[in-house]
Order: sequence, then C-alpha cells, then structure tokens
Amino acid sequence: MADFDLVIFDFDGVIVDSEVISAQMLIAELKHYDVHVDGAYVARHFLGRSYPVVLQQIRDEFGVVLPEGFEADYRARLLAAFEEKLMAMPGIKAVLDGIRTPYCVATSSSPVRLKSSLEMVGLTALFEGRSNTASEVARGKPAPDLFLHVAKRFGVEPSRCLVIEDSLAGVRAGLSAGMTVWRFVGGSHLIGLELPIDETAQPHRVFAHFDELFQIAPELTGEAE
Repeated sequence: MADFDLVIFDFDGVIVDSEVISAQMLIAELKHYDVHVDGAYVARHFLGRSYPVVLQQIRDEFGVVLPEGFEADYRARLLAAFEEKLMAMPGIKAVLDGIRTPYCVATSSSPVRLKSSLEMVGLTALFEGRSNTASEVARGKPAPDLFLHVAKRFGVEPSRCLVIEDSLAGVRAGLSAGMTVWRFVGGSHLIGLELPIDETAQPHRVFAHFDELFQIAPELTGEAE
C-alpha cells in the first residue's frame, strides 16, 4: 500500500521558481519607504506568508504603514516581471507527468496570481481542479487551515497527506495539520542563504532536486512493490 493518498505541493518556490523574483522586487519597492531588508530577512519573515501577514510584519518591526495602493501596484509590476522571467522549477514537469498518487497545489498566492503563473509556465492543464489558495480559509500559513481544507476537499485523512514546502511557515502549517512534510530547498531564492531553523518545526525530510523525489518515494509513481 502506498504511504500517501494525496501529495500537496506549495506553489511559489516549489512548482515555479518565483520567489527570487518576488523577493528582489519587494526589497527594491520597500526601499522607497525607508524599509531596508535583504534576502535572508525575506526568507525568514515573508516566505510562504500571505500579503496581510507581510504588511503586519512591516508595521510591527519598522513602524511603516504602506499606502493603500501599494499592494495593487506591487502585484501588477510583479506579474509583468513574471511574464519576462518566470520559469517552472527544474524537474517538476517530469514529476507531475510521472506521479500516480493524487496531487494538488495549496498556496498563499491569490487566485489571480496562481492562474496567471500557471498559464505562463504551461502547467494549467496539470492543475485543473487541483488548485487551492489561502483565500478559501480564514487563516493562512503558518496556520494549518489551508492544508486541512484541502485534505477535507479531497476526502483524505491528514495523516495520509504529503506536503512539499519551501518556507518555514509552510512547514509549520503542514506539521500543525498532522501531515508528513518534506522541505524543498532547490529554489533560486534559497541559494547561498542560511535557512532559518526552528527546532519545533522540523520537516521530515529535506531535498533540493525534483529528480530525487521518485528515488525517495517510488510509491508515488505506482511502481513500487
């Protein structure tokens, strides 16, 4: 019997190599408001979190309230940058083509951004009916709400779900949901960074290349004995 009945992929930094683009743009935009952060700060405090959580972090730490139009302007510029630079994560297409265990995506991104990003990298058809966003629940990651919502939607017990996440917030959310969590660290945004460590939120496994996935868990292809 397979170890998992559902594989839940995070999206940004897992399915698409988008987080490095988002981080670079956000760092540049925040400088205009005298908020100076670097890639390590973004990875620790913003990665995997919804926009309202990011705004709250900026208010709490820097005492800066960003103007009402900041989010819309930032999102518009970010999608324009995605049009030029966004790519699927190396190896993910082969994984999606080869996986036989049911799978889906659960992301903190907005439905519009998710839809646009999937179209840009040519993966729309592979996630038809398999997309879930934080807009569907009251609390985003690191709360477990989104993952529990997804498990209920697909009729799978949380203990039978495998979560693949890149962010510490996502790892916490998956663990809080009672799921197995593997942390993917192969995105461009994590290269050269010392990843934040939380002894209370350790993933069950860490891997850096999607060509390792079926070696680690051959049962996901339906070919394991």
